Amino acid sequence: MSTERELTFDSAGHRLVGTLTLPDTPGPHPTALLLPGSGPLNRDGDHRRMRLGIQRELAAALATAGVATLRYDRRGVGESSGRFWPTGFHDNVDDAQAAFAALGAEADVDSGALFLVGHSEGALTATMLAARGVTTAGLVLLSSSARLGAEVLRWQAAQILPSLPAPVRLLLRLMRLNLVARVSRNHEKILATTGDVTRIGGQRINAKWMREFLRYDPRPDLARISAPILAATGTKDLQVDPADLTLIAEHAGGPVQTRLLPDITHVLRHQPGRASLGAYRREIRNPVDAAVTGAVVDWLRARVDVAGLT
Repeated sequence: MSTERELTFDSAGHRLVGTLTLPDTPGPHPTALLLPGSGPLNRDGDHRRMRLGIQRELAAALATAGVATLRYDRRGVGESSGRFWPTGFHDNVDDAQAAFAALGAEADVDSGALFLVGHSEGALTATMLAARGVTTAGLVLLSSSARLGAEVLRWQAAQILPSLPAPVRLLLRLMRLNLVARVSRNHEKILATTGDVTRIGGQRINAKWMREFLRYDPRPDLARISAPILAATGTKDLQVDPADLTLIAEHAGGPVQTRLLPDITHVLRHQPGRASLGAYRREIRNPVDAAVTGAVVDWLRARVDVAGLT
């Protein structure tokens, strides 16, 4: 059981709104800041076209383990002020730092037991935030990359091609269209822009975010982190190379536990058969897989018990 209440905080002149979930046990509680993947996501991790619910489900699972959580609406999403499209990759880290500071000031929160739990972009946000020197008891990096952003997107393009329907793959071959090369050309166009928002191929692009992401390599930041890390990625992830778990372990400055989760996708659901992005919409009707929530809960419980943070 748990209780929830609204928590608001300011970042760069914006009023951001979130939900503080507290276990129904005496506080102050060890607490995790939940950081979502990319896109205009609300505090639950939902996009208006795809209700992922990742942060909502993590909050519920952690509450049962005695861990409080904060999750919040991104700029220009839900009840938070501002505009999403001009928001940069580093702006998201600034917002997370403001959220982390707001958590530390809460009476129900144990400021000496603050964790960062990030998924996808949120894992990179957690990495950057910890590297800035904020005091954290540990990081959970779900589906986290560990290489230059431009490399990540090229790898994605190479993985996605075989998962496309056969008629689409045939059309690409007939057009002699190299998907990875096209992605690289688009990167060059984006890097040449100076505005916050642009259009590439008729599609609106968050250019500021993309420029910053394309140039970001998390490995130097990982080396600055002495806090313990749990890094977990699914074998069916088509957006982050599961081999990056090894890079995280090699470059982090503190202890790392890695978990390679069988048949888990980038959206943290179980996927039988061949890896496919096309199955996401069907699969997100199911909850986040218990292998994921279990790994997060068990690791955080162990960290709290070992450090005597209860």
